[in-house]
Amino acid sequence: MIYISSSCVKANKIKDSVLELARNGFRNIELSGGTKPYPDLVNDLLKLKDEYKLNYLCHNYFPPPKKPFVLNLASLNDDIYNMSLTHLISSIELSHKLGAKKFGFHAGFLINIPISQIGNSIKNQNLFNRTEAINRFKNGVSELINASNKFGVNLYIENNVLSRTNYENFNSIDPFLFTASETLNEILLEGVKPLIDFAHLKVSCNVLQLDLKKELNKLINKTDYIHLSDNNGLTDQNKEITTSSEIFDFIPPSDFKGKDITLEIYDSLDIIKESFTNVKNHIEK
Repeated sequence: MIYISSSCVKANKIKDSVLELARNGFRNIELSGGTKPYPDLVNDLLKLKDEYKLNYLCHNYFPPPKKPFVLNLASLNDDIYNMSLTHLISSIELSHKLGAKKFGFHAGFLINIPISQIGNSIKNQNLFNRTEAINRFKNGVSELINASNKFGVNLYIENNVLSRTNYENFNSIDPFLFTASETLNEILLEGVKPLIDFAHLKVSCNVLQLDLKKELNKLINKTDYIHLSDNNGLTDQNKEITTSSEIFDFIPPSDFKGKDITLEIYDSLDIIKESFTNVKNHIEK
């Protein structure tokens, strides 16, 4: 099933993003960050789901918290860790209410990222002790597994993106968890699968001088949930998927079958539709 991220349509309220996508014929929508909280959010989503026969997934920073913060389940700051854990449990519960069977969130960071720097160049700062951060992350994931079992939602951890700028800012040290296959096993617990973001992996492989095709081969059969967009290999740009996008050279149609795919393309609705068609045609070959 191919989903479209709500982040592709910018709006203050999630209902407006969803409505725009639904009116353009999209029935599978992944609810993600970029909107603001409001009292009728859940009721609005349920009404739209019923009216347009929608399928939802919730992702990472959704629903939007009342107080903005940078989600980080590996944080050694107790306040940030507890806010992250509370948010993620509420996201799993909301997934259940909306009928979603999967919930994916980002692997943690070895730093606390200021809100103003998320998604941009991050200033150098002291890193957490890696072992302590991984243990904290895994403790949090254990709590999430309990919640996901309670609500019947499958749990996924998404690979982070390491841009060249941030790699250089941290003196050629990776400040994030799970940016490539070799760092997956240190955070993965039984009952949890990776969410593979192709665009993130493309950038990280370029920066870390890893073979993208080999990395995909190691990861693709470990999951049934993929995020797709394209970029220049240097930074996450959320560009369209064209017929010549290298993802189609690296992953045969058979490896896409049975997987949920979310398009995260920040462009016009016409471009999003073209990308949807290109991915759909590849899968159906």
